[in-house]
Amino acid sequence: MADSDTPDLPRLLPDAVHRSVKPGTALLRLETTHTREGILDGAWWPRSQDIGAELPSLISALTEHLGPVTRVGLDGSAWDELPTRVMVDDRVVHIDSFPVGDDTVLITRGDRDHFSLMLVPPDTSPDAARAAMARAVRADNVTEAKQILIDTGGGMPPTPA
Repeated sequence: MADSDTPDLPRLLPDAVHRSVKPGTALLRLETTHTREGILDGAWWPRSQDIGAELPSLISALTEHLGPVTRVGLDGSAWDELPTRVMVDDRVVHIDSFPVGDDTVLITRGDRDHFSLMLVPPDTSPDAARAAMARAVRADNVTEAKQILIDTGGGMPPTPA
């Protein structure tokens, strides 16, 4: 039976998904193992604090590989004007504001299928962002998002020139 014949089973990313990044594309990495044993399921690097501009591309990318996203939970204090819902690809996605810290985004697919993404701050340097995202998606990762960002330089404020 093909994966498309079993709508209740999660669809997993192929083990080697590589695409060129176009301007405006969500920069997203997901753990591609079938076990999902790491602390984090992926990492997201938005380009700004404008959730209305950033969230639709994330949701579209996740929906393409994981199926419909129903909710997104994030720390409202980390974003400009957090709405309670957004329309993406003719679907309503509910936005929940949690005081979880601005280093994690919680994604819900269906009723109980949750994904935890490390949120790389928009002003992070490309090298630090890539290092943090690569570490977050390792299957054996046991380090929390905040510590990964600190270790890779993504969680530190920029140093004055």
